[in-house]
Amino acid sequence: MATNEPLACVMGDMDLVRPLGLGGIRCAVVAGPDAPVRFSRFTRDAIDLSTPSLAGALVDRAGGEPEPPVLFYESDESLRFVSDNRGQLAPAYRFLMPDAELVDDLLDKSRFRLLAERLDLPVPRSLTLRPAAGSGPEDVALDFPVIVKPLPYRDERWERINDFAEEARSGRPKSLRALSAKVLPADSPEALRRLWPRLAEADTQFLFQELIPGPETRIESYHVYVDGAGNFAAEFTGRKIRTYPPRFGITTALTTTDDSSVLSLGRELVSRLDFRGPGKFDFKRGPDDRLQLLEINPRFTLWGHVGAAAGVNLPAIAYAERAGRPLPRPSRARAGVRWCRPRRDAAAAKALGVPFRRWLPWALRCDVNASFAWDDPFPFLSTKISARLVERARGRAGLPPIRSG
Repeated sequence: MATNEPLACVMGDMDLVRPLGLGGIRCAVVAGPDAPVRFSRFTRDAIDLSTPSLAGALVDRAGGEPEPPVLFYESDESLRFVSDNRGQLAPAYRFLMPDAELVDDLLDKSRFRLLAERLDLPVPRSLTLRPAAGSGPEDVALDFPVIVKPLPYRDERWERINDFAEEARSGRPKSLRALSAKVLPADSPEALRRLWPRLAEADTQFLFQELIPGPETRIESYHVYVDGAGNFAAEFTGRKIRTYPPRFGITTALTTTDDSSVLSLGRELVSRLDFRGPGKFDFKRGPDDRLQLLEINPRFTLWGHVGAAAGVNLPAIAYAERAGRPLPRPSRARAGVRWCRPRRDAAAAKALGVPFRRWLPWALRCDVNASFAWDDPFPFLSTKISARLVERARGRAGLPPIRSG
C-alpha cells in the first residue's frame, strides 16, 4: 500500500473503508474507541469521534500530512458536521459536496418538499402538518394510504410513536432489540385517527406523503460521483432485497442492477440540481412502472462496498479526483452483485417467513457483507474478543499499530 499518497480521512464504517483499502488507499478513521473499523488492516490512524472540538482535531491531524487528506463522510450526521464546518475544514482537507443551502434542502424533509415543488422533481404528493388538539386526519388532504415521516429527523419522540404503533399492530410490547421503522403507514383515515393523539403529543411537524404501492424490493437507486466540473466520474444502479423491519425498515440486503431507466432519471436529476460530489438517489417504482423520487443523499453510503465489488469503486474514484490523480477508465457495474448485513438480514428473512436453512446458503453466496471478510477479519474479531488481543493479532499479521490522535 502506497504511503506517499494523500491520506483518506473516513467518517464511516467498513462499507466505506474497505473499497478505499482495496483501492490501495491508506485510511484514518474517525470512530469511537471500540468501533470495529479501527481494527481493519486498511486503517493506519484513528481519531476519537468524541474528541472535544472535533473539527479542530481534524484540522490538527491534517497538518501533520505532507498533502491535504481527502475527507469522506457516510452518515447524515457526518454530512451535517462537514457541511456546517466546511469553512474550517476546507483549507485542510479535500472534499466535494453541494453548497450548504442544497445540503440543508436535501437533509430537511420539509425543505426537500419545497425544493421538489420548485424544480418539479418526480416525488409523491405530500404536505407538512403539526398535529395538535382540534385537528385531525381530515386535514390530511391526500389519497390514502399515506406514510408519516418525522421532521426534521427521527429522535426519541419518534421512537415512542414507533413503540405505540408496534404494540397496536402486534398486541405485544416492541422488542428492545428491534429497529424502528423510518416511516409509519396509515392505510385509512381511521388508522391515522388512531395514531393522531400520539403524533400530537410529540409537539412537532410531520411530513404526510401518499404511499407508492408495492414492497421494498420496488425501491431502486442511482449512485453517482460528479466531479467539480460536473462530469459523471462514476455511476451505477441498484435495488433493495430486504429491510428490517420488513416494511419501511433499514436495508439489510441489496443488489446491483443495470437499469437504463434509473440511470437516465438519475442523470436528469443531477443536471436539474446542478449537483456535485457523491450522491444516492432513491426511487420507488409504482404499479404503472413509473419511478418516483423518495430522497437524495449527498454523501457516501454503504453501497460503495457492493459497487466496488461490481467493478465501480466510487469512493476510490472520488479519492483520485480530489487528490488530482489519474481516474480509472469508466466502467459499467456488473448486475447481480449482492451485499447483506448478516445478523439483521437473518431477522428480516425470518420476519418474511424465509427459513434459516434457506437463508444461510443465500447469505453465504453474497459477494460482500458488512460484517466479515477473510482477508480482513480483525473488525469482526473486535466484536468477539478484547481490543488488546485484536491488536496482537494485527501485529502478528505484520500490520503496524494504530496511531490514535
